[in-house]
Amino acid sequence: MEQLKIKTNIVYDHLLATDKKIVVEQGGTRSGKTYNILLWIIFEYCTRNDNKIVTICRKSFPSLRATVMRDFMSILQAHNMYKESNHNKSNSEYYLFGNLVEFISLDQPQKVRGRKRDLLFVNEGNELYYEDMQQLLFRTQDRIILDFNPSDEYHWIYDKLITRADCVFHKTTYLDNPFIEQTIIDEIERLKDTDEQYWQIYGLGERASSRSTIFNYTEVNQIPAEANLVAYGMDFGYTNDPTTLVSVYTLDYNLYVKEHLYRTQMTTQDINIFLRDEELTSNPIYADSAEPRLIEELRRMGHNVFSSVKGKGSVNAGIDLLKRYKIHILATSTNAISEFRNYKWVEDKNGMLTNVPEDKHNHIIDPTRYATYSILSRPNFGRYALH
Repeated sequence: MEQLKIKTNIVYDHLLATDKKIVVEQGGTRSGKTYNILLWIIFEYCTRNDNKIVTICRKSFPSLRATVMRDFMSILQAHNMYKESNHNKSNSEYYLFGNLVEFISLDQPQKVRGRKRDLLFVNEGNELYYEDMQQLLFRTQDRIILDFNPSDEYHWIYDKLITRADCVFHKTTYLDNPFIEQTIIDEIERLKDTDEQYWQIYGLGERASSRSTIFNYTEVNQIPAEANLVAYGMDFGYTNDPTTLVSVYTLDYNLYVKEHLYRTQMTTQDINIFLRDEELTSNPIYADSAEPRLIEELRRMGHNVFSSVKGKGSVNAGIDLLKRYKIHILATSTNAISEFRNYKWVEDKNGMLTNVPEDKHNHIIDPTRYATYSILSRPNFGRYALH
């Protein structure tokens, strides 16, 4: 094809300069990381190859369609390369220079766990669970590119991906984008004086702890022998969300959490086998009351499973109850640690904290609430009493 003049920044150069299998691009807002990755896919990878399968992925399809898919098509249109006949809209696919570019999301498990691909681009990779990423890694042959804003101070990307020998890690900010308008620069730099955490994350592209984090905790190597078992808590998942099980203990105003299970694709029979193998059949387990059928099936299999206490305000009441205690998490409970680190309050459009927790990083948090609130919310606990 005729050589086209395109405007690129340092992210494009990163991809040209490395032969590592995995490239991770951490960046603040408006650093141009996503746009330049798409430019590289179109003008380098697809022009130099044919018969390749390129997968562009994000957690949810609405987000995928509104961001990276739209940008991809806009680039093609801006360079007079878009052809309606090459665009299979029903399958979210585009044929480019003999290569298939497919757009998939994690809410399409048949595609995530489907055919192999040559190139994978994961947009906003911090939205994914590590198990999701593993499934994608298993089926990618040539190269994996992942970009994200460092809005989670602790994440599997840092522990399990950038530590790999076949991975190269880069960090960029808005200052690496020579095409950004001055008005946008001014808006970003206002964060210096208005919100230190946002400035660290979205301005400087740095990992930072958030003022919206809900829980403080410490890691411990063992639960004291004199601590009392409160109960076990269970949350049900299947495709993308894991089935989880925790045990909760108290000693004075110390609360101890131990993770026993964090696994996707578990049927009722799988859970039954796990509980029997771990000799947990007789222990009281409080499970998500939104799944009465699963609870009844487990009870008929001989397990001591009950519906958790839920109702209007029970999520916040459960959080308040947990915050009365000094929380300790067993050091081997890695998923529990990750969730307690990253469980946050929602911020409104003005950056003010609300009293609504984000609906993520809660697969361990929720069963911890089920166990504590179902047992400890008694009349002598004042405002935590059941009504």
